[in-house]
Amino acid sequence: MPANASTPDLILTNGKFATLDKQNPEAEAVAIRDGRFIAVGSRQDVMPLAGGHTRVIDLHGRRAIPGLIDSHMHIIRGGLNYNLELRWDGVRSLAEAMRMLKEQAARTPAPQWLRVVGGFTEHQFAEKRLPTLEELNAAAPDTPVFILHLYDRALLNGAALRAVGYTKDTPNPPGGEIVRDAHGNPTGLLLAQPNATILYATLAKGPKLPPEYQKNSTRHFMREVNRLGVTGVIDAGGGFQNYPDDYRIIEELHREGQLTVRLAYNLFTQKPKEELADFKSWSAQVQPGQGDDLYRHNGAGEMLVYTAADFEDFRVERPDMPPSMEADLEPVIRLLAEKRWPWRLHATYDETISRALDVYEKVARDVPFDGLNWFFDHAETISERNIDRIAALGGGIAVQHRMAYQGEYFVERYGARAAEATPPVKKMLERGVKVGAGTDATRVASYNPWVSLSWLTTGKTVGGLGLYPQAKLLDRDTALRLWTEANTWFSSEVGKKGQIKAGQLADLAVLSADYFAVPGDEIQDITSVLTVLGGQVVHGDQEFGPLAPELPPAMPDWSPVRHDGGYRPRAIQPAQGYTTARLQPDAACGCASACGVHGHAHAQAWAAQVPAGDARSFWGALGCACWAF
Repeated sequence: MPANASTPDLILTNGKFATLDKQNPEAEAVAIRDGRFIAVGSRQDVMPLAGGHTRVIDLHGRRAIPGLIDSHMHIIRGGLNYNLELRWDGVRSLAEAMRMLKEQAARTPAPQWLRVVGGFTEHQFAEKRLPTLEELNAAAPDTPVFILHLYDRALLNGAALRAVGYTKDTPNPPGGEIVRDAHGNPTGLLLAQPNATILYATLAKGPKLPPEYQKNSTRHFMREVNRLGVTGVIDAGGGFQNYPDDYRIIEELHREGQLTVRLAYNLFTQKPKEELADFKSWSAQVQPGQGDDLYRHNGAGEMLVYTAADFEDFRVERPDMPPSMEADLEPVIRLLAEKRWPWRLHATYDETISRALDVYEKVARDVPFDGLNWFFDHAETISERNIDRIAALGGGIAVQHRMAYQGEYFVERYGARAAEATPPVKKMLERGVKVGAGTDATRVASYNPWVSLSWLTTGKTVGGLGLYPQAKLLDRDTALRLWTEANTWFSSEVGKKGQIKAGQLADLAVLSADYFAVPGDEIQDITSVLTVLGGQVVHGDQEFGPLAPELPPAMPDWSPVRHDGGYRPRAIQPAQGYTTARLQPDAACGCASACGVHGHAHAQAWAAQVPAGDARSFWGALGCACWAF
């Protein structure tokens, strides 16, 4: 018999649904038809709706939540490269990381590179350090290795230096440094001082995947975030992500019906001093909201003009924006406001935000911002005064868990008291600003949303440092809302998704453990065992594994994804049989004799008595930049 017009396609029953609908906060079952929830309630209410063609899945009492939405990820760029990258996300020891690297180097054919491109910090390792260049060269003597650590440095082994052609005659670019030995030869360490362009420009020299492999890579990356319960992403553009050329792969996947996350994409200008021309051109090609519920345009940013982009490397002093910032930014903001384009702006420091708000307030006097969903990204050091200014203009702030990866460096430079409000999320909410959460993956932090939810609710870095007092932490319900319904404002989709509610898009995740019940330290270990997008299963694990759609193997066959996957669970213990060298200064260190940061000779630092019982003093003794050489 044909299904009745109201008969569900799918019913999920016997679950603990956190709906985030305040009128109906808990449910046992949901019914889905044509990609939307049509009923949310008790089993007695929902099960009678089933027809002969209704698929019924028993959740066995597991916790279910709305599908997570990342308000700031670089998933389009990240997807093109995912299959090329060895991910150290979640790896808890340098010994394990180096074992993975050594084995992958042996698999990687010439002239390909081995790349570890962000998503980790040295503080997550038990050894609390990066590998030395000597260790990299021993592990991979012939395969080029490029390791990006946050936005502060990159490590290249000898083979990579040869591949990129850096020699004693290669000049330092503006804002970057090629660290050299006493003879002027590059050591393999690249530093952002504070501009990370040297890191990205060097990475861009490596081989790329052919288009068919890029499609496969993007599918694997989407499935990886599905595994963590993510069903939606707002893509923040990125350097070396040109429109429309670098969007062809994601648009092909959309046309072929192979997207497993909903994507709203922002356009990120690529050309210093030509930003206004970019946005004039793009505003004639595409309009905000153009697309459908799976793939749609979302406006401008996170780069609007290069003179308004600060840097988030807390190992160096805060940069001052150029005097021309306001004059460069104003015509772009005026154009966007007149064209009714939402925008986002990367801004780490309060000083940058203040100057941007001066421009916004000036433009808003002529072109009201009413109905425009504009916002700042990051805002780690924002002041209460600027929070109020944003609220008065109707804007928002998208926060990311960058401090979970960089908190130790912030404390080292600015102190623990200053770190207590980085960023002041609770204060933002109290002042009425729209706030959403995300990751800024893949280069500075991991794409794992549960690390963010752990950081928001426990205040701890991935290295275990507590940053915030209890009074400044979010409760679990509030934090989850920042990852679901709150993020719909940032893509102008309020009421369409983000809750388990009749009429909304049927996106949800069934969890490996109950987010509301596990100890705080275990939140970061949660995954999804069943992820549903628009009523279709896009990921399954454990008892739901057979429900998962088939995914072709990662291409090429030597891809790190085939062997090590993505985010590394803590449950996987480090392998035995590989040890890193004893902590000691590298003979090839570019400091030659004395550290230019702390003014000590290496021999003095390492011969000193290390105060291991006092965390602050310990990192003061061993935490200078020179020890990564």
